Amino acid sequence: MLSDALQNGFNEQIQKEFYSSYLYLAMAAHFEAANLPGFASWMKKQSDEERGHGMKLWDYVYDRGGKVELSAIEQPPVAFGKPLEVFEQVLAHEQKVTASINALYGLAAKNADVAAEIFLQWFVTEQVEEEKSVTDVIAQLKMSGDNGFAALFVDKHILGQR
Repeated sequence: MLSDALQNGFNEQIQKEFYSSYLYLAMAAHFEAANLPGFASWMKKQSDEERGHGMKLWDYVYDRGGKVELSAIEQPPVAFGKPLEVFEQVLAHEQKVTASINALYGLAAKNADVAAEIFLQWFVTEQVEEEKSVTDVIAQLKMSGDNGFAALFVDKHILGQR
């Protein structure tokens, strides 16, 4: 059974994961409108992954006899800027998610909930991968500078990876 504090923490994290999914879907729409299908595909995949993370947390709450209480998801922005700016926003967002996961892990430790700590270890590792993935794209976009053709190359490269 989850403590009330952990149940609340898991519910907050579920909301954050669903917001991440919604944010990345908005970014995908931004890239679709800009005719950058590779970046749009990358964002749609990230959106799906974040929803999956939320559902993984959802299942865990119920596996532990808790109750999921969904809260409102804030509307994401509708304008994002150039590809490099967007991916820098993604990195900043993922760093916030990492901090949130780490805080939830700390709460599990404080509550001596070893099962929750073990479960959350997957998310800790996943956040390392998430930040690495977006950092790689940022590095490629920085190499392209203001060269539009180079940005298109990165877009096509990412599309081929998906």
